[in-house]
Parts: sequence; C-alpha cells; structure tokens
Amino acid sequence: MCGPNSDHEHTNIDVGVDLDLDLLLDNNAMAQRNQARLDAAQLCCVNLMSGPGAGKTSLLEQTVAALQGTLRVAVVEGDMTTELDAERLRARGAPVAAITTGRACHLDANLLADGLAQLERDAALSDFSLLFVENVGNLVCPAEFALGEHVRVVLVAVTEGEDKPLKYPLMFRCADCVVITKLDLLPHLRFDIDALQAHIRQINARAPIFALSAETGQGMAPWLEWLHSQLAVHQCIVA
Repeated sequence: MCGPNSDHEHTNIDVGVDLDLDLLLDNNAMAQRNQARLDAAQLCCVNLMSGPGAGKTSLLEQTVAALQGTLRVAVVEGDMTTELDAERLRARGAPVAAITTGRACHLDANLLADGLAQLERDAALSDFSLLFVENVGNLVCPAEFALGEHVRVVLVAVTEGEDKPLKYPLMFRCADCVVITKLDLLPHLRFDIDALQAHIRQINARAPIFALSAETGQGMAPWLEWLHSQLAVHQCIVA
C-alpha cells in the first residue's frame, strides 16, 4: 500500500512538527482499524480511484447489476458535492452510504469509517460480501490515503490520453488492478491503447490490466471474474 512515503507535496508550517507525517500516521492508524472491522465481517473492500469522468460510477452500475444474485454488494460513494452518483447506484439496488467531502479532494480513513457507520444503520457489515468505495475523482491525493481497503483499482479512460501513468505515477504504482474504460469510444479517437498499457507496465509490472466498456459490456467478464477471485484472496466467504 502506498501512502506516507510518496512524492505528493504538502505545505508544512515550520513549527518543528511534520504535519504531513502526523496526518498520514493518524490516517493509517484509522485505516488499520477499518480493515480490522472489515476482516471481522469477512467483507472484501475495493477502493476505486481515477480522475474525474473516467467512468467509475458507470462501471459500478454495470458491476452491481451483474453481481446481483451472486454477491451481496454495498457501496461507499465519495463526492465533493451532491449525491447524484449515489442515487444512480441506489437505483441499481445497492445499499449506498454517501460521503460528501466539501473542499477535500479525496476520501480518508475517517470518512470511510463514517461510511461504514451509515451502512450499519440498516444492516450488519457481515451481511455483505463486497464493498466498493468510489473515491473522489482525482489522480493525485486519493493515492496518499489508505482507507483500510483490501485492494486498490485505478481506472483510466481512453479519452484521457496514453500518458496518464507517467504523469501520475504514484496512483498507478499503488494499483492492485488497472481498468481501461470507455473502450467503445476507441474507434473515434486517436489513441494508442498499446502505448497506454506499456506506460502502465513501466510504472507497475504486476497489476492485471482489464480493458472494457461499461456501455456495451465488452470486456466485463474478466473484470467480474477478478472481483470474485479477490474474495478468496482476502478470505471473504460467499454465503
């Protein structure tokens, strides 16, 4: 997991205390407590991160619909303002805890704890098999803050350009999986998907890469199979 020792810069007040380090230490302690709660509930948590407009909500809509009947799925939805994305996912039948961050450009471990508490008002965490966290759309700050998740998934759309992994290396270095989205738009773009994959591999040689379209369903099956595999990896039991 990436976080405290990263290349993201914060402005510190020169009072003899590294406020950046203190902030991340406190966050990481809460993240450990969150993961302990998730482990106790045998609930696998997937943190979805990307820049704005990469298609996180669209992917979640199709993923939730595809998993209905096989997995019990819940979502913690992070946005700076509004519950528009949360309402889209509720319409798909998923329990959703909405977290609005105001000016903050990321979720942190305390905000995930708030989201877990919201979900627990209506059901025990152990009632779910898979928890998605849709992080705030940002390719910098979310990579810094561990939430207590088990895996990190980074989305990059074909509309964003092949250079995103090179421009935002921390985000892609931290990824346990990379999903290339909006594949249906590829015929209409000057975009080299092989170059994008090479740039991802330059930063992260181990993460599986899936290319898909939530709009058409192309490429969804391998992504869904990978999600199922994570339940076994993280010892979460499907009833």
